[in-house]
Amino acid sequence: MKSKAAKRFFLTWGILFAVFVVRGFLPSVIVFLADPSIGVFGALQAIWQTDSGVTSAVEAVTPVIMIAGGMFLVLLWAHWLFMEDKKFGLPHEWYVQTYGAVWFYSLAALLLVGIIYEINNSKLENPMHLALAAAVGFSVFFITQGFKDNAEKIEERLIESGEQSTMSDWAKVFFLEVLDVAFSIDGVIGAFAFTTVVPLILIGNGVGAIVVRQLTVHNIERIRSYSYLKNGAMYSIGFLGLVMVLEAFGAHIQSWVSPVVTIGVVGYFYWRSVDENRINGNLANKAV
Repeated sequence: MKSKAAKRFFLTWGILFAVFVVRGFLPSVIVFLADPSIGVFGALQAIWQTDSGVTSAVEAVTPVIMIAGGMFLVLLWAHWLFMEDKKFGLPHEWYVQTYGAVWFYSLAALLLVGIIYEINNSKLENPMHLALAAAVGFSVFFITQGFKDNAEKIEERLIESGEQSTMSDWAKVFFLEVLDVAFSIDGVIGAFAFTTVVPLILIGNGVGAIVVRQLTVHNIERIRSYSYLKNGAMYSIGFLGLVMVLEAFGAHIQSWVSPVVTIGVVGYFYWRSVDENRINGNLANKAV
């Protein structure tokens, strides 16, 4: 962006919009869709936890949220594993990606059929609601993924066009904000794997949005140097999705399991990135 005003807007008002509007209202939207009977006002009240009736309603529809969110996150992980270009961090990844498209779409279809079949054979309450939630999570993934793929193509055209870009700086700001909404869904849904308390989700995602934007703007090259970090993030997402699906079926998983596994997995791939950078740095020094 050449416009200082547009850049300043993106780093100030853009952050406020990302924190309070996108990550503030998305959890309430998810709660409302899970239980429309609480109404729009009740879903907004969930942000402040001021009504015990609303809190109880949110707890009652937790399995619905979990099955939809779990389906979404498992598909997000599988799409990365099978379809996306990556730096291979584990031995199986290169082999899996060789047949990526065939395996991913087959897995996605079988996953949906399998979950609906298990719901039908289970003794869970409101099985139709759970089956619909699984289908919604499935649909939302492919809708948002289609938007992301299209956005990446637009971004590539912007980078290639450089100074000749016909898109104004303010149009770029709008494009980035819309793109942020699509990518925010991942984080908000993932947060439900840790807690269904909406204020905690708002705070956690809000702080995360601010940190990520500042790191992206000021330390993008350093972040890129940790080449295995995304591997760790995606395996953590897959694990969180599995936890959400299991909890939707009534499994009781200790609250400490998800954060411990997430920290351990991300920490392992961070260590691998640092170790590779150290080796490459030593090789570069020897070559000089």
